[in-house]
Formats: sequence, structure tokens, C-alpha cells
Amino acid sequence: MSNTTFILVTPLNWGLGHASRCIPIIKALKENGFTPVIASDGNSLELLKKEFPEDIFEVLPNYNIEYAKNGKDFKFKIIKQIPRLLLAIAREKKIISKLIKKYPIKGILSDNRFGVYHKSIPSIYITHQIQVLSGNTSWISTKLHQHFIKKFDQCWIPDVKEGLNLSGKLSHVENLPKNCRFIGPLTRFKKESYPVKNDLLIILSGPEPQRTLLEDKLLLELKDYKNPIVLVRGIVENQQVITKDGTLTTYNFMDSKELEKTIHESDKVICRSGYTTIMDLAFLEKKAFFIPTPGQFEQEYLAKKLKKEGSIPSCKQEKFTAEKLHNIDIYTGFRKIDFSKNWAELFSLFKRK
Repeated sequence: MSNTTFILVTPLNWGLGHASRCIPIIKALKENGFTPVIASDGNSLELLKKEFPEDIFEVLPNYNIEYAKNGKDFKFKIIKQIPRLLLAIAREKKIISKLIKKYPIKGILSDNRFGVYHKSIPSIYITHQIQVLSGNTSWISTKLHQHFIKKFDQCWIPDVKEGLNLSGKLSHVENLPKNCRFIGPLTRFKKESYPVKNDLLIILSGPEPQRTLLEDKLLLELKDYKNPIVLVRGIVENQQVITKDGTLTTYNFMDSKELEKTIHESDKVICRSGYTTIMDLAFLEKKAFFIPTPGQFEQEYLAKKLKKEGSIPSCKQEKFTAEKLHNIDIYTGFRKIDFSKNWAELFSLFKRK
């Protein structure tokens, strides 16, 4: 154990996106001789346990952020939960101190977990939201987020610095904090060649109740759809459950390899416009239709950005109809973006201190 270089990897449990984009990082750590210690909670922790069953896992406090049923109430519900969030961050710091002594940790990678850093250990924060959109309070949420970002040695932004990019004004800001660096987009997938079997793939994820509300809406609107549909509900459970009803095949969840294959085998994808999903689909150059989570300003912005660029169509959740899927072929789809990166150079911070 004394010769082992442990790196703590801690994705936020807010949907599955943070955990998903940590998958390529965890694989790269192993390939470069590090031993990851993976710490999270809820569905994010369960997803990573299924991806890396032989690895080390620890439990961190749940931020317990709840979404509003009505998108208009989203911001106010989040603001009301700030005291609970700060309490979770304080608990998080105590646990991190214990984990550092237990293993011991030589480096920290925190994907949007504010309390996961240590002054004596190289700490890296991962986010695509240098600017946090929250309507007329964006300046406050941005200032607060950058306050936490500056506590880390580095902040990795999973996007390209110049030219055509995926995150737009979320990360391409005028006064970028000095510790920030663009590392290129992240994806857990590889490009493979598979015959197309499904006309439509629906990928659901994210906190309740909006996940269920979208599922109900899509099943209603697509009930007369004649071509093969695969629905991945995004509910991580102990056992995979597969059901079939006419042309619809439903999975409660898929691991990364199975989801990658299913995306390749599907002509079109319907999903949220979460940033991790956008990176994955951009890498695979898939045709898609986005339905942003109501009231989540980041997803609404990203959907509008890609629609304005003529890449991917989208609409509000309550306005979706099956007929809107015809718009997919009118749009160009994703443009090519450079996903390559030098992991050895990125991880060099862990060897300097």
C-alpha cells in the first residue's frame, strides 16, 4: 500500500452526468499508474460501482437538492436549500480529512463537489460552468461558484478553448479564473460500427420529479409510433430489468458499454440537454432531439445554443409532440470537435507535490 498512489475521484450526484464523465478520467488514472478511490452517493455511486466493480468506494453526503415540479419555481426551490447544501459541504470536508488519513490520498479530483479539496494535497475541480446561469441572479450564482473554484489548485473545463465549442458562454468568459484550463471534452464512449436496429433511443436521467414527468410525456406522445424504440429510464438498480411492449423496449438502466452500443444502433436520440450527454453525442456524431429540464437554465441555454447554430433541434417539455422529430433531419447534427488529450501531462500535478 505504501507504493500505491491513491487519487480521490468525487463526482456530484445530480443526475448521472457527473459520474458518467468521470468514467474516462478513472480509466486514464489507472492507465497512468494511479489507484482511484471513488467517493460519491446515490445513483452516481451505484453507476460507478457497476462500471468498476473491483475498485475502492466510499460514501459522501448527499447534497439532497430537490427539483420543483414547475420549472418557474426551480430557482426559488434551489435558493431555499442553500443552508442544507452548506451543511453537506461541511460534512463532506470532515469525511475527506478522514479519507486522506485512511489511504493516504496523493491527489483529488472533484467534479462539482465544493467541499472536496485539501490545502496540502493537489486538488482539481471539474466543471463546465464558470458562469452559472440562474436568470436575474446569474451574477450571484457565478460569483459564489467562482469562490469555490479558486480554492482548488486547478479547475479543468471539459471543452476546447477556442473556435467551435460545446459549452458557449458557460465556460468561455472574459475574466476566466487563473487556475482554470480547458482540457477538451470528455466522453466515456468509443466509436464503433454497428448496424442500425432502432429508429429512436430515449435516454432519461436527472432528479425527480422531472425525470418521471418527461417519461410520462414521451410515452403518451409516442404511443402510436410504428418503428422500434428503446427507452433507457436512467434508474440504477441492483438488477437490470428489460420489458417489451409492441415496438417499445424498456431498460431501467444500461452500463456504459451497453449504452454505447445502443446509441450506435439507433438512428435518432431523444434526451435532456445535459452537458455530459452533449459531449457523448457530439463525439459519436449522432442525430438528436433535446428536451431541457424545465427551469434548469444551463440545459435551456445549451439547447438554444445548439438550435441557433443549426446543429440540434429542441423544444420545451410541455410542447413536445412526435411530429417535432421530423425536424431532426433539417439540422446539420454535431460538428467535429477535438476530444484528444495528454493525460500524463494533465496528471503531472499529482507528481509535483
